[in-house]
Amino acid sequence: MRYPSINDKFKTVIDQNTFYFQNPRFEEEYEGHISSLAQNLFILKNKVKQDGLKEGVLLNHILKVEDGLDALLTVTGFSKESLLRLVTFIRVNNDKQLSILVNKSDWPQEDFTTEWTLGRIKKNVRTNRKFAEGIVNLFFKGSTSPAIKLALPLFEFKKLDINKFTFSVESLVDTIIRYKTKGAYKADKGGNPEVVIEGILDKYKLPFERGKFKIPSAGNIPRTMDFIVPDKKNPKLIMECSYAVTTASGMGDKAKTEKVVADYLKKNYPKVVFVGFVDGIGWYVRRGDLQRMVVAYDFVFTFHPHELDRFAILLKSIFGRKF
Repeated sequence: MRYPSINDKFKTVIDQNTFYFQNPRFEEEYEGHISSLAQNLFILKNKVKQDGLKEGVLLNHILKVEDGLDALLTVTGFSKESLLRLVTFIRVNNDKQLSILVNKSDWPQEDFTTEWTLGRIKKNVRTNRKFAEGIVNLFFKGSTSPAIKLALPLFEFKKLDINKFTFSVESLVDTIIRYKTKGAYKADKGGNPEVVIEGILDKYKLPFERGKFKIPSAGNIPRTMDFIVPDKKNPKLIMECSYAVTTASGMGDKAKTEKVVADYLKKNYPKVVFVGFVDGIGWYVRRGDLQRMVVAYDFVFTFHPHELDRFAILLKSIFGRKF
């Protein structure tokens, strides 16, 4: 058997490249889904035009039209996963005004163990009118809730604009722009919680470095470190930041990697303090991964103001400065 050379393998990918994968059956099925959703939206648009923009119109739509809830998500630009996170937030939040707004007393009463799936939410809509009314109120009056306004980033909060259901050009343009810019919004450094840590270190005049550094007896640490204070030559504090709003299978891998990093540090830099800033509703709902994640760190903080004060106390104990 003759094994192909590196050049042969390279040429295979170049010369026989299909450029874009296509599965005709899948493409046809998905086009059907798009057409169905479009009809869903036209039905809602016509009902609003005929009967006016009222809670009852939205309620009847999600109760009577198959996948009617998907229309509400599409018009506002609210992703399915964002809805799951918001429902989870409501389930574990005790704000009285928010509870009244969404009829929380009529929701299924159960201790939080796992996040409800979209299928579970849709089932609750079909079988529990009060629950359905609460979901409609999220889109119709959610922007009036101080608890939601405090919890959601402004980029997401602006999606809860009732005027979107007028199907005006202005509101649809806003939805399109938010769809288009969501990736850039997430990637922008200004929206990264690491800037909060940077600000604290800068306030207390503590220098830091980022990157990988080599441990002579053990090779490279298997990941780039977010904060090495004060520097790689004489590290006293190493910090990792993970703020997760969405969930992914990779969170489990991240937890495993942090444990490997912790073992490296304990073996080669036993006096280094390893800190994790772990926060966000994504970690809240992935509790198994969260449990494995926090094991790696000497101290764990969130970005809650009380936690940031506690972090400042830790800095003082490590570096002996009067803050």
